[in-house]
Amino acid sequence: MSAVPISAPAGAGGRFITFEGGEGVGKSTQLRRLAERLQAAGVAVTVTREPGGSPRAEQLRAFLLSGKAKRYGTSAETALIAAGRADHVDRLIRPALKRGDWVLCDRFIDSTRCYQGVLGQAPERLIAGLERLAARDVMPDLTLILDAPASVGLGRARRRAGLDAAADRFESEDESFHQRLREAFIEIARHEPERCLLIDALGDADAVAARIWDGVVRRWPELATQTKEAAR
Repeated sequence: MSAVPISAPAGAGGRFITFEGGEGVGKSTQLRRLAERLQAAGVAVTVTREPGGSPRAEQLRAFLLSGKAKRYGTSAETALIAAGRADHVDRLIRPALKRGDWVLCDRFIDSTRCYQGVLGQAPERLIAGLERLAARDVMPDLTLILDAPASVGLGRARRRAGLDAAADRFESEDESFHQRLREAFIEIARHEPERCLLIDALGDADAVAARIWDGVVRRWPELATQTKEAAR
């Protein structure tokens, strides 16, 4: 079946869905699962992430997650993230949306608001100004905020780091940091319910994926019909 956008406004391209939440809540796993389900429904999907997503932004990602940017202060860290985001949006996200793809991104503006804003205490005006500059007209149609207790997410992240590599810049922070991070994401979900959907990330991956799919179909009911047609 050919890929088509679902219920896009006249003249518009695809949809933009972002995945947010603290460390170890399963964003990457659930993003892949949603991508597969959308593709099964005949939707063209582009999967990406932040920091990173474009070659130049990936270079900045490595620098940021290594912790080397931390010594320059939160404002400098925020500016580097915005520089990477601007390149990411211009080179990957906007072109994909114009093609009619549904873009699924692992982290976007809300991570900056929480990590650098709430936790790093970067000035709110700086966060907002760089957000407008880097993202401009490209804002999420839906943000899925995966939520789990900080101890659970941190434990998952550290087990993963133990298997794969050393903990990164943020995984190495203590549990109080991650608890405040969780609260910051929950506050965004409460403040912007028209864009954000808070997802219980406890339980097995299948259960979480089902909650996410239910939320996505509530936002775009046409997907249910499209899925049935694709299965015929």
